[in-house]
Amino acid sequence: MRYIFKTSYAQDIALAKHGGHVFWYGLLVALLIAAPWLLPEYWLAQLTFVLIYGIVGLGLMLLAGFTGQFSIGHAAFLGTGAYTQAVLANAGVPFPLALAAAAALSAAVGVVVGLPALRVKGIYLGIATLAFGFIVEEVFARWERVTGGNSGLHVKSPKLFGLDISSGESFYIVCLLVAVLCTFAILNLLRSPTGRAFVAIRDSEISAQSMGIHLARYKTMSFAISAALAGLGGALYAHKLSFISPDQFNILQSIDLLLMVVIGGLGSVHGAFLGAIFLIAMPQLISLGKDWLPPVIGQAPGLQGLVYGLVLIGFVLFEPLGLYGRWLKVRTYLQLFPFYRKGLFKRQKAFTKSDRLR
Repeated sequence: MRYIFKTSYAQDIALAKHGGHVFWYGLLVALLIAAPWLLPEYWLAQLTFVLIYGIVGLGLMLLAGFTGQFSIGHAAFLGTGAYTQAVLANAGVPFPLALAAAAALSAAVGVVVGLPALRVKGIYLGIATLAFGFIVEEVFARWERVTGGNSGLHVKSPKLFGLDISSGESFYIVCLLVAVLCTFAILNLLRSPTGRAFVAIRDSEISAQSMGIHLARYKTMSFAISAALAGLGGALYAHKLSFISPDQFNILQSIDLLLMVVIGGLGSVHGAFLGAIFLIAMPQLISLGKDWLPPVIGQAPGLQGLVYGLVLIGFVLFEPLGLYGRWLKVRTYLQLFPFYRKGLFKRQKAFTKSDRLR
């Protein structure tokens, strides 16, 4: 009995559940490494942005998907990391040290936000983080001596151990390495006691507290880790664009980040990257679709916001688990075919709806 329990527990916490995971994820990593030789420069740049937003999405997924904390001001942490990286890089600080400082300062700001936010939850926590986002955006605009104000700030080309990594191929490899390390860090965190405490808080704060979980400590820790990852993504974002300004970290950016994790699939690491792909690919698809629409609709202002809203409503109503949830259902269908039954996910859908209305 003890052997069976140990085997089951080892399978639950294993990063790769079986050999298929090792093969497919290994193939994915191999393709990503080979991308600079397979893709033209434009598509490689888009893939770099996917990796950057995926890193930010991992942090927001940890906060919203695994700890159950609502944030509409995550662009503030993204901006904190971006401006920290820009100021330090322009001052001649080595790239790895500036990257670490950007993550550390963003984590410190996350703690500052997390502590007052302990007294509120739900929509009120969202309003509190929204207000914080407005404050930080105003600081970026008014602190001209450091941030350049509304005129923006140019960022020097990054150098790693004396080597220039400003080219699209080399900077993509750096972003890929950081994304892989962050993904492994989050996966290991989630299978640790700390990660299980986060999930317990998400499911029921009262039950988590009754089991001895210190709510204030773990909520603040979740904010700090989420902000650190957002700051890390912001630092890479600053170097990729080579120019940053306060309007890049406004409320619309925060909503885009929240939309990314909701559509990707809350409560899944895969969802962070699927949401990032959606966030980068959707504007391209909308631009292509404009040519097929009547001029009155295709050239109308706010078309992108309308499409985003309709997509979000569709996912909330028909696929609350996001893109990753839809992939799970497709995978289950393929595994059980031809024995798949139509009502297989009915109970799961009913539970999700009741849980959403709770």
